[in-house]
Amino acid sequence: MGADNDVKRIAIEAASSPLRTKPSNYPEPFFSRMAGREKRPLGDLFGLKNFGVNLTTLKPGAQSALLHRHSQQDEFIYVLSGTPTLVTDQGEIVLAPGMCAGFPAEGIAHHLVNRSEADVTYLEIGDRSPGDEGTYPADDLKAVLAPDGTWTFAHKDGRAY
Repeated sequence: MGADNDVKRIAIEAASSPLRTKPSNYPEPFFSRMAGREKRPLGDLFGLKNFGVNLTTLKPGAQSALLHRHSQQDEFIYVLSGTPTLVTDQGEIVLAPGMCAGFPAEGIAHHLVNRSEADVTYLEIGDRSPGDEGTYPADDLKAVLAPDGTWTFAHKDGRAY
């Protein structure tokens, strides 16, 4: 066989994969609220197109995203370490390693918050449904997934950020 870079990537150590180059897609004033969140986009490393997989770490005080729901996309999380609080528009629950949660499209609004003193690490998996929209019940924000896979953001009244 040739050099390592000639071999198709089939397996990696997830924790050593590169961090996402842009910490958040949100516009300000929301971007800065994602401080302390680190994402390692694992699925992209293997050329996955139909769904994404991120190894995400939340430092103490950090949150996974704004409280949100998707119109088309299903999401799933699996806690590897730490004790994140799952915050939804229907209540809260503290999660522990080995616990998981799923969020079907048009389901409950959700996000994780690390209220502990230790890092939280989890896997997040979501599909990449065309035409997906994100709604944010606690913030003046809406998001639309463009055909090229990028998110565009606007105020709830339609004005662009």
